[in-house]
Amino acid sequence: MARKHHELKVWQEAMGLVTVIYRATSTFPADERWGLTGQMRRAAVSVPSNIAEGAGRSGVRDFCRFLMVARGSLAELETQVLIARSLGYMGNDESVDKSIDSVFAMLAGLINSGRRVSS
Repeated sequence: MARKHHELKVWQEAMGLVTVIYRATSTFPADERWGLTGQMRRAAVSVPSNIAEGAGRSGVRDFCRFLMVARGSLAELETQVLIARSLGYMGNDESVDKSIDSVFAMLAGLINSGRRVSS
């Protein structure tokens, strides 16, 4: 059964980002399993999860609040990607950067649109 959030391009893109992050972190050192690997995966999963939770709520204001939480998780993930790269765990995969940039832009657009509607 399709849900409202399944139709959102930002949710679809964020779901793809989760897959990319899980694949990338699968090559991290075993001693990072409970460290950076887990943190990156949790942050990545948090993005589409918060988009979905917000879409499932009633009202634009509630939706925007969850979109802002998703944006915070995305910023956290972006920072963790930079840390992983500086440690040599990840290469400079442009698809990760493009996906993060795309989700940031879509979230900003939805948040700004929601703010205009709820004002």
